[in-house]
Amino acid sequence: MSEYLKTLLIICPLVFTAGFVDAAAGGGGLISLPAYLFAGVPVHTAAGTNKFAMSIGTTMASVNYMRAGKVNYATAVWSMLGALCGAAAGSRAATLISDRYLTMLMLAVLPVVAVFIATRKELRSDAVQKKEMSRRRFAATGLCIGLFAGMYDGLVGPGTGTFMILAFTGFLGLDLVTSSGCAKLSNLASNIGSLTVFALNGMVDLRLGIPAAGCTVLGAYAGSRLAITGGAKYIRLIIFFVLALLFVKFGYELLQ
Repeated sequence: MSEYLKTLLIICPLVFTAGFVDAAAGGGGLISLPAYLFAGVPVHTAAGTNKFAMSIGTTMASVNYMRAGKVNYATAVWSMLGALCGAAAGSRAATLISDRYLTMLMLAVLPVVAVFIATRKELRSDAVQKKEMSRRRFAATGLCIGLFAGMYDGLVGPGTGTFMILAFTGFLGLDLVTSSGCAKLSNLASNIGSLTVFALNGMVDLRLGIPAAGCTVLGAYAGSRLAITGGAKYIRLIIFFVLALLFVKFGYELLQ
């Protein structure tokens, strides 16, 4: 068996799983990026190829949410704009901030986020009522969510979609399924910003990226359908799973 086929056998099942998780609750990069590295792909090429495949998978998930009417466009459009700008700024700032400090920050934030999910009553059902605020303030809040989440995506990456879902729910009062739909569109914008940078620098391997994208699309379709039909229950479970993986990942990196 050729090295190329061996590489695909490692990558494809994992990126399918990543697409599934990412479509429902975000955080798929936590699974997909290590898949490329484990297969021996150089780190910069792994990052660029991962963005290529995940962007296509995110597009599929976004289409599913839009078809199901689970996107608040008044929020999503502004959040996408913020995410696009934030991702560019975050990538630029990444070279100026120590990885160790970023890891320590995430270790402090993740338990707070987990407690937030567990204690917020409105997160226990799909019947979350929209916050009472003016259209201008609603748009500004969406823009800020996209901006800060995009900056995180440029700096760190994994878990961006999960944090967006929590922000849309906590600050704007959107139900979890609609928050997931808005997060998909916003995450797509930040992915496109990052992918453009990698592609311009020749850091995307299409021989791996195209098959991986196909598997990611299949996973994204299945994950988004589960989230849409299963509602808040499944999204909450997957969010906890993603947060646990993130905490273990950052803790391990800090110890190293």
